[in-house]
Amino acid sequence: MSDKITIIEGPTPVFQEVDGLWSYSLIESHLQHDTLFTELRAFNGNSLVERCRQAWRGQEPIYLEFRTKDGLPDQLPIVAAHNKKIEEGDVLQLWLRLERKDTEIEIKFIDDYEDDDPDMLF
Repeated sequence: MSDKITIIEGPTPVFQEVDGLWSYSLIESHLQHDTLFTELRAFNGNSLVERCRQAWRGQEPIYLEFRTKDGLPDQLPIVAAHNKKIEEGDVLQLWLRLERKDTEIEIKFIDDYEDDDPDMLF
């Protein structure tokens, strides 16, 4: 079984950021991640969803492999998949994990309190 679903032809997928706290339930990790959503036309969407389920049952990751707008290969881990039937065929709906690489947390301790400062209220 392949650990990737590869887009062979067609444009780069359009990714939408998923808003809402519910999307964090898709990703169990100690790292910061965002959830992205995309829809792709598929020849047999049900078989692609089943490949995802088999990977997850085996506790293995499965990735969406695609080309960026620059033509470079890239991949993102799939965290949820659904096949939607429309008149024209199958539409594969995918939720993907995007690791936040630019997130930094800074904690500062302010030690400027003076006892005679009347503006400081508790």
